[in-house]
Amino acid sequence: MTIRTHDPQRDLVSRIIHEQRVWEPFETRLWVACHAPDDVVVDVGANLGYFSILSALAVGASGRVFAFEPEPLNYSLLEANLADLEANGLVEGFRIALGAHESSGELWLSDDNLGDHQLFSADSARESVPVAVYAGVDVLSERVDRIDLLKLDTQGTELAVLEGLWPMLLKSRPRLRILIELTPYSLRQAGASGAALIERLATLGLPLAIVDHVQHRLVPSTATALCEWCDNVDYDPQDQGFMNLFVGETPRGFQG
Repeated sequence: MTIRTHDPQRDLVSRIIHEQRVWEPFETRLWVACHAPDDVVVDVGANLGYFSILSALAVGASGRVFAFEPEPLNYSLLEANLADLEANGLVEGFRIALGAHESSGELWLSDDNLGDHQLFSADSARESVPVAVYAGVDVLSERVDRIDLLKLDTQGTELAVLEGLWPMLLKSRPRLRILIELTPYSLRQAGASGAALIERLATLGLPLAIVDHVQHRLVPSTATALCEWCDNVDYDPQDQGFMNLFVGETPRGFQG
């Protein structure tokens, strides 16, 4: 299907999709491989809906997909992209942010990367729009009783989102799988830390792996090693190094 995007000259994600017809090739293959026909999928920080579309096509008529995107322009594209899907009745978009609890907030907007909006003010040059923030469990528990797949990329508020989903995540083990961005710099700006995020994930008791998008492989890791990496990144206050993590059982074809 055709994906509606922003102006490729203005937005990084849209430009790469136009040029390469894919966003994050290895992560795309990994994400698709994780799905089963009846899965419940949650996409937090859905942007224009790239991963949500992949999920909707993969889970079919018996699955459910929930996509969360608080920024109005991104959400308008997300809504339009999801409306094109035959399975749209099983796909639901929300123009809200997720966090640890219900509140109101400000979303601080990036001009050159429309996937880099933040729920904290770290740049005085950014404009902001008001957003509603909800705990994910309060939104989802009325609709489903588990999460099979969670994609989480919220530019620094990942730990708060996990806290708001925590009761449902605990219930969803051992089938639960999570694809999450780890950026200690952004987490620190949001009042958390990379090590705190890792420690929280580790309490799920699920395998941890680094998503190596260069060598196209999953690299098994431990909470201790990942916390040490976060500490090393934090040693330089300007280091914006990041990685994607995969939490849960490795899908078939990605072992080794």
